[in-house]
Amino acid sequence: MARVLVVEDDPVIRETVAFNLKRDGHEVLTASDGVEGLERARTESPDLLVLDVMLPRMSGLDVCRVLRAETPMPILMLTARDSEADVVQGLDLGADEYVTKPFSMRELRARVTSLLRRDQISRSAGPRGDDADESVPVRGGDLELFHDRHELRRGGVVIKLRPREFALLEFLMRHPGQVFTRDAILEAVWDMTYPGETRTVDVHVRWLREKIEDDPSDPRHIQTVRSVGYKFVP
Repeated sequence: MARVLVVEDDPVIRETVAFNLKRDGHEVLTASDGVEGLERARTESPDLLVLDVMLPRMSGLDVCRVLRAETPMPILMLTARDSEADVVQGLDLGADEYVTKPFSMRELRARVTSLLRRDQISRSAGPRGDDADESVPVRGGDLELFHDRHELRRGGVVIKLRPREFALLEFLMRHPGQVFTRDAILEAVWDMTYPGETRTVDVHVRWLREKIEDDPSDPRHIQTVRSVGYKFVP
């Protein structure tokens, strides 16, 4: 299975999460504060990080910020705060997903499984049509997306994308003009079916616009369809 690092200062939550993930067959490492968590993430190279936001010595948000600049490992944030600003801040710093306390172990285990699966898939593949030829680039305007090389070019210049950004853009580009709700995108790209957890999509769309649009505030390619969702316009 996978190596998972759990960084949580509450010993009950930490040991409960570790116990349940071990039952699923994962190798579990633990840390009780942000500094220790950062050190273990760097030295142990886990496949996934379960990271609490409120930690002693170094906050989970700071740990996330540092690690995201160094590694693409999936990061699942645990937060006792459920305001949109707090959640978006974590996602904006590079977290892949979040779970709001209190949470059920069933939900946490499902999200860990989903993140690990999607990370494995997105490193070598993105959502695409059943009859898609992986060797043929997907083109839209000045964008060229090469699935087999996991590469995006804009006007011939390579644009660096995170695995999830790449998967999201490929999904939209392979369905030009088609409008998708946030829930549909969440299920297709993140393999998640949690109603209401759509802020992840909005944050990743914003990141993509900043990288591929001349004017992210007036996007040409990834357009918002009011009260519905998003579509890609070549």
